[in-house]
Amino acid sequence: MGAPSADQAGEDRLHEDRAGADPAHDQPEGHRLPAEASSGASSGERAGPRPGAGSGRGAQTRRAILDAAIARFGREGFRATSVADIARDAGVSGTAAYAYFAGKEALFLAAVDEDAAAVIAEGLSSALDQSGVPDWPRVVLGTLVEAVERHPLARRLLAGLEPEVTVRVLDIPALAELRKLAAERLRSEQLAGVARADVDPAVIADGVVAIVLSLLMSIVQLGAEAAAQYGESVAAVLSAAMTPVAGTGAGAGAVSPDGPPG
Repeated sequence: MGAPSADQAGEDRLHEDRAGADPAHDQPEGHRLPAEASSGASSGERAGPRPGAGSGRGAQTRRAILDAAIARFGREGFRATSVADIARDAGVSGTAAYAYFAGKEALFLAAVDEDAAAVIAEGLSSALDQSGVPDWPRVVLGTLVEAVERHPLARRLLAGLEPEVTVRVLDIPALAELRKLAAERLRSEQLAGVARADVDPAVIADGVVAIVLSLLMSIVQLGAEAAAQYGESVAAVLSAAMTPVAGTGAGAGAVSPDGPPG
């Protein structure tokens, strides 16, 4: 009997990703979760496209694989999904996914980042991207709650159904962009005199995003009614952190575009 063909070898490799594999051990040593988590590499570096993901047909193929991954992971989760399943859903050959993603973990993280970016884009469309929106953290939270319902993969992560990778998801580029946009919004409000000038916009933005994520998790896991009892308290905390103290004057302690004085 002759040696297996390259295509057959690729198919055999795909079946190593079958359901029930431990995400910390279902990849070669260089791709395992603990090693990557301690390497300092960004999620974009871990989950980003491999060679062949440029423009044209390659970009279309990668897009099809990513869309199929978002749908399949959102519906069935990491453990119950294989790369072969995703390739089949995308209508590509079994080995095609490996031309764009290093393995199942990399494809999962890329799918999560893409879906989270879509949720955030929908949430920001009515708040951070528009000036003059009062109480924008609350507006962002409300729109994000609505957006999450349209994105099963993001909702799955918030529901705590992927505990092996949830912590790593905090480093995805989509959340970094949300923190950046929130800091820019707060900095512009400081310059306009409608936000406290004695706080670091980047630090407060990190806190706002952390609070919003915590509330989203609570709403998804406990229900809106259970989380609603804390709504006013959270709003009060955010207001205290950002609203100028009465009697100090709108321009008191005004900051430069580079941030508050040291």
